[in-house]
Amino acid sequence: MKSGFVAFLGRPNAGKSTLLNRILGQKLAIVSDKPQTTRTRIAGVKNYPDAQVVFVDTPGVHKPTHRMNVRMVDTALEAMREVDVVCLVVDAAVRPGPGDRHLLTLLKDVKVPVILALNKVDAVAKPKLLPMLEHYSRAYPFAELVPLSAVDGTNVDTLEGLLLRYVPEGEPLYPPEYFTDQSERFFAAEIVREQVLQLTHDELPFSTAVVVDQFDESDPGLIKLYCTILVDRESQKPIVVGKAGSMIKAIGTAARLGLEEHFSQRVYLDLHVKVKSEWRDDTRLLDDIGLRGR
Repeated sequence: MKSGFVAFLGRPNAGKSTLLNRILGQKLAIVSDKPQTTRTRIAGVKNYPDAQVVFVDTPGVHKPTHRMNVRMVDTALEAMREVDVVCLVVDAAVRPGPGDRHLLTLLKDVKVPVILALNKVDAVAKPKLLPMLEHYSRAYPFAELVPLSAVDGTNVDTLEGLLLRYVPEGEPLYPPEYFTDQSERFFAAEIVREQVLQLTHDELPFSTAVVVDQFDESDPGLIKLYCTILVDRESQKPIVVGKAGSMIKAIGTAARLGLEEHFSQRVYLDLHVKVKSEWRDDTRLLDDIGLRGR
């Protein structure tokens, strides 16, 4: 029997969350085309006939500009040091740069096997892949290198098999029905935030958070959710609200459908928008949304 932890590490927008969801076979982490979508550590457990693996999604490693970003990067690097296998996820469609070199430098202190997942190969011409694989094989002694696409599933089963090979022997850490370490309040906030990411302007999501003010399950078959969407500046509030409330209505409708699918029951959703300047440096609020410091 094998049992252990595998962390997905990489730069923002490399496709770590999409890969996590693909391997688990269901959606655990929200995804978008915006970088820094994942803000905290998200663990999902998968049981195999002869193994149990805890797959850990982490925030993208980037240069922090706020206390929130510092905590995000700390979370990723802490996960890297605590797991049995590290899977470095790299976007094959983006030319390697200083951020990639910084990540490879950080990996030099890692004592466990590191596997390279060269992601998004569906968006790259095949002749370009071999030089990229050769570049990374020269840059770091990866245990394995796998070109794949988390979106269409190409070679994901190959990666999964290799990760299992390097997971150590051990008894299962969790009961068979255990799936994730995150709370229902966390998923409620994330599902709402996903729709904010999808429906608002590109510059807004970096300075947006969702706080669950009330999670009411007192009525059988109905969850009542009261959430606040936080923005940094007064000028951002009209973007979320929209003309005559059109945008927040669209966010609420889409989020409610996602919530009802997630919870498998009816959901009443009440959304408000609040301006809170510099919330990304507010330690108490960061704790409340699950982004805890060391």
